[in-house]
Amino acid sequence: MKHYLALTVIADDRPGIVERIADVVTRAGGNWLESSMSRLAGKFAGILLVDIAEDRQTTLLTALEQLQHQGIRVTGEACSSLHSSLHPADGERVTLTVVGNDRAGIVGEISGILAKLQVNVEELCTHCEDAPMSSEILFRASATLQLPQDLDRGRLQQALESVSDDLMVELEQT
Repeated sequence: MKHYLALTVIADDRPGIVERIADVVTRAGGNWLESSMSRLAGKFAGILLVDIAEDRQTTLLTALEQLQHQGIRVTGEACSSLHSSLHPADGERVTLTVVGNDRAGIVGEISGILAKLQVNVEELCTHCEDAPMSSEILFRASATLQLPQDLDRGRLQQALESVSDDLMVELEQT
């Protein structure tokens, strides 16, 4: 019987981190299924999903712990299914794009609205950049969301736009 491990990784960014992790996963008999990794302020951070037999999970986790000697911290948690807890009867899946002037608390405000409306965030990417032709900093976010069955895009868009007058919100069905 196969089971899965969700792994998180953090290290000082440098070449070879992914290769070292992939090597350990392969040697332990695991199969790297999905991942999302990036460089953040000089750190390498990532999450990945590994398909591995239940009786090999401890071996893999022990081998991954040994990467700490190379400055790579990996933690893992068992999961039994690739499928989410969302049911097909749930509402539509949408892509959210948000652009606005950056300020402290904007992610909290947006995520608070999503939580209040029972919207599940499946994926979220954020970054800041210089605004064209000004000294302002722009906040950009893109997310994949699963709406509850009783929430339509229009109501969600209106709630998100209430965060700020300068916030541009786009919702598209995926």
